[in-house]
Amino acid sequence: MGLLVALPGSAQAAVLPVPLGTADSFVVLAGETVTNTGATTLNGSIGVTPGSSITGQETLTVNGETHVADTVAAAAKVDFGTAYDNAAGQTPATAIPTELGGSTLKPGLYSGGTFGLTNTLTLDADGDPTAMFVFQSAATLITASDSRVLLIDGANPCNVFWQVSTSATLGSGSSFTGTILASNSVSLATGATVQGRAFASTGSVTLQGNTITKPVCVGAPAPTPTATPTAQVTAVPTGAVSTGDGSTSGGGNNGLGLLAGVLVFAGFTGVTFVAVRRRRLNV
Repeated sequence: MGLLVALPGSAQAAVLPVPLGTADSFVVLAGETVTNTGATTLNGSIGVTPGSSITGQETLTVNGETHVADTVAAAAKVDFGTAYDNAAGQTPATAIPTELGGSTLKPGLYSGGTFGLTNTLTLDADGDPTAMFVFQSAATLITASDSRVLLIDGANPCNVFWQVSTSATLGSGSSFTGTILASNSVSLATGATVQGRAFASTGSVTLQGNTITKPVCVGAPAPTPTATPTAQVTAVPTGAVSTGDGSTSGGGNNGLGLLAGVLVFAGFTGVTFVAVRRRRLNV
């Protein structure tokens, strides 16, 4: 299989963020059961509904919350369904080969009948931390042992989604990135790690000594603030001041009083001078 490089195009223009809603805090969601063997660490919450079984909890470390057939899990499952439909319904997608290994992909929306990964898939964001990568599989997602998904040039694991129409299987020792939205089930072989999520709508999530970590989302850089012009007022002259008609005003309070000032606006081209006269006072 040769190197596949997908350049930005219509797929990149069409791809939209996939909303997770209340499912965002979860790293594992299942419809039927969650089964664990071996020492597994979940850096995020775990939930199952309408099923109510999580087995192997004695070797399962959850750095988050556990929700079993409760209202929180139910709400997260609804939002998971919304995210699945969003990812599956986006168009137009760029069709790519089944084998993803050895490929470098730019941000975009990609589709295939099934996806397999041997060796390394590289996702290049071109310096944009908000760039989206959405993959639509009409069947399965299967990764080989020791395969990996590598993110470069600002690519963010928060923005990588895998919509899988049936089931996803991650090989032993593999390093996977992105949120898996599977219609049926997700299975992780021994030692597989995920920076993202493993969601299975109707079936189960199977864990075997794995680590799944909720990604830290990074937004676009804040714009540089625009400087606000400041006004500077010069000192008001004291003493006798020429009025412009040949006469002068006295410096005391008796007689004609004249208030002259110069107002300078910094930050604009040119300088504006404003003179304000005090009316003649009869004393």
